[in-house]
Amino acid sequence: MKKTLIALAVVMAIATSCDDYLNINTNPNKPTSVSADLVLPQAIAATALVLNQYNNYGMQIGGYAANAGGYGGFNETVSYAYTPNNYSNLWSNSYDNLEDYQYILNQTDGDDAKVYFNAAARIMKAYGFQLLVDAYDDIPYTDALQGAELLVPTYEDAAAIYPKLAAELDAAITTINTGLAAAVAPDPITDFDIIFKGNMTNWIKLANTIKLRLLIRGNGKATFPNATFDPTGFLTTDAIINPGYARDNNRQNPAWNTWAFAYTGSAGNKAWIPTTFIMTFYNATKINDPVRGAATYYQFPATGTNQLGYESTGIPKSPDGSFWYPGANRVGTSAGNATGVLKGPNAGYPLLIAAESYFLQAEALLNGWTIPAAGTANSLYDAGITASFRYIMTLPDGTVSGNPTTAAANYQTANNNRLVRYSLATTNAERLEAIITQKYIALNMVNSQEGWNEYRRTGYPTVSGSSPTSTFASSASQSTRPDRLPSRILYPTSEIQYNPTNVPQGTSPFTSLIFWAK
Repeated sequence: MKKTLIALAVVMAIATSCDDYLNINTNPNKPTSVSADLVLPQAIAATALVLNQYNNYGMQIGGYAANAGGYGGFNETVSYAYTPNNYSNLWSNSYDNLEDYQYILNQTDGDDAKVYFNAAARIMKAYGFQLLVDAYDDIPYTDALQGAELLVPTYEDAAAIYPKLAAELDAAITTINTGLAAAVAPDPITDFDIIFKGNMTNWIKLANTIKLRLLIRGNGKATFPNATFDPTGFLTTDAIINPGYARDNNRQNPAWNTWAFAYTGSAGNKAWIPTTFIMTFYNATKINDPVRGAATYYQFPATGTNQLGYESTGIPKSPDGSFWYPGANRVGTSAGNATGVLKGPNAGYPLLIAAESYFLQAEALLNGWTIPAAGTANSLYDAGITASFRYIMTLPDGTVSGNPTTAAANYQTANNNRLVRYSLATTNAERLEAIITQKYIALNMVNSQEGWNEYRRTGYPTVSGSSPTSTFASSASQSTRPDRLPSRILYPTSEIQYNPTNVPQGTSPFTSLIFWAK
């Protein structure tokens, strides 16, 4: 880990060198001699920063968070009448991060000593492009990441990009398997791999899992020439990014830094609190889940909630550290070492958790697909619930507080509910609803954008009416959709200004759908 932090420092030093900056004939933002091993940890750490922004977007739109008391100016975030300025950082920061991975690919293609760096960058690139497609639909892909050589890239059909991403993942897996067969030691990547520490089998599992998500989401909407998977299988452990997070300036876990406390001890963002809707899956309104509820939320079950858009009197205010930090220690300079979704300043950031992997596998088997998965749709669904309990009950150092297997079993025993017990679902529609609802719960403030994506794809969890317990639609919604929710965000102002010929025209936050959406 020490080497990783040194690598990050070297990259920053190269990118910000005063001598380079003062040389008007040199572009300080385009170093030409940085090796792939130094760029990879920086790129993956930057992905965590990008994912934190996607999680914030997903929690605000997708039913996990609402406006807190004492704050105003929520504007389009509660009306859904989005402008090109809303969530525009997702576009710019995603492409900036993808340029890092493309740089690694350019530096390592054909280099037998860097095959694992090449494969890891290819996998992360596919992951990043899926984030963009799922948020914006058609995007620049083949023409993208060429810098000054192509400033106005064309947009490609989103349904055509998905198979290309799957092919990239296949290529990465082939690269890893070729390296392993040739007895290429993973040692060179070990000190720079801030996810799996050089475990290339887990990189194959990550690639398989991302590909499965592509095929599940694009099912019936995109054509995949290769719908098979490497026999290694899918993630059974959480893929966590951790470059050495610590309670220090610019080194804290980004979610902790945003929502809990800055390294100085000052409180993070207090303008958002949990929704009344999401709490129904914990407080026995729909499902009784006292273990994950108490492990996730402050003062559960008395946690303050609100319906998005409601700005009258009586809205709870967020405490220092937010309602998503359950710890009793609310002193910002020492708080942490907790369960839940924030955990502490030193906790790793979730890239793709095992719970999502298991729920994807369960849905694949429900669809009748042949995949390298051990078990049935029911057993994989149960494994997804257990994996979610394990993630929520895990402390920053990786130790687990309590027994997730027992807690998950007790949860299913206590809830005579088809949204909890797969065996109680009698139709495939009900079985899918159970899978997606449990995935939605597992992704709560973990990778909230994926919960939002799955709602748009399937219509689950079910929403109805206008009550805050039955829908997560804003009470101030201007949406014309039956569910009163938006369908998407808009292309950013930067594209409208600088790539007007290619950016899709007439996009609506209420009627324009991502290609896989209902």
